[in-house]
Amino acid sequence: MICFPNAKINIGLRITEKRPDGYHNIETIFYPVHGLCDCLEFMESNELKFENVGIQIDTPPEKNLCVKAWNIFHSHYDIPPIHILLYKHIPFGGGLGGGSADASFLLSAINEHFSVGASNEQLEQMALEIGSDCPFFIQNKPVFAEGRGEIFSPITISLRGYWILLAKPDIAVGTAEAYRGTKPLKRSQKLCDEIPQNITNWKEIVTNDFEPSIFINHPAIANLKTQIYEMGAIYVSMSGSGATVYGIFDHEISIPDELPLVWFGQLQ
Repeated sequence: MICFPNAKINIGLRITEKRPDGYHNIETIFYPVHGLCDCLEFMESNELKFENVGIQIDTPPEKNLCVKAWNIFHSHYDIPPIHILLYKHIPFGGGLGGGSADASFLLSAINEHFSVGASNEQLEQMALEIGSDCPFFIQNKPVFAEGRGEIFSPITISLRGYWILLAKPDIAVGTAEAYRGTKPLKRSQKLCDEIPQNITNWKEIVTNDFEPSIFINHPAIANLKTQIYEMGAIYVSMSGSGATVYGIFDHEISIPDELPLVWFGQLQ
């Protein structure tokens, strides 16, 4: 069975408070980017196997999120081992959710292939055992996320027809580093209540709390944001804790050769 896990972006990201368990509560909007995908294939096997081609993932196979997804599904349902082949195209460690998408798409594909019949709610609970943003990819549609990023509410934002540019410098931003430079702040209104429907008004209102400190530590990311605005983008932001920066355009553009391009295409 073959599926194509897609990337996502964060539209706005607010860190509202630090929790007693050491995690942080956030507010953000998850938006799927269907055109940027990995290719995930699996077949029944005598033993659980994982292969990675394309971009090489810097973790051993036994720690890959797809392997974790199979183990979690197997702990709930009696399914046979599978051989997983992942063609990695979405950069990892870039704030695009590629690893989470791979794992969650695999849960859904296993459910379909073996005719298990688990509901979306059950798949989302299994996905949550893998990571906070993993449940988003089960239904894979725009949501307002809060808590650790696992509490979803419907949102009516649509970027259909706009063009998106995704660029990532050769920089890795660790989660600990990203949070270390932030100061949680709870606003009087939630992001979902403040975000304008008109994207041309986002520039001054829709912000990412990770950007100020990360831009100081990694000027190349800040420069990339400036460059994309200079190319005519309506709105530019870092996705998640970076290092990917995306720009939204109302028309197709020419991409400079020197830009560290990940993908450019039209949103659905």
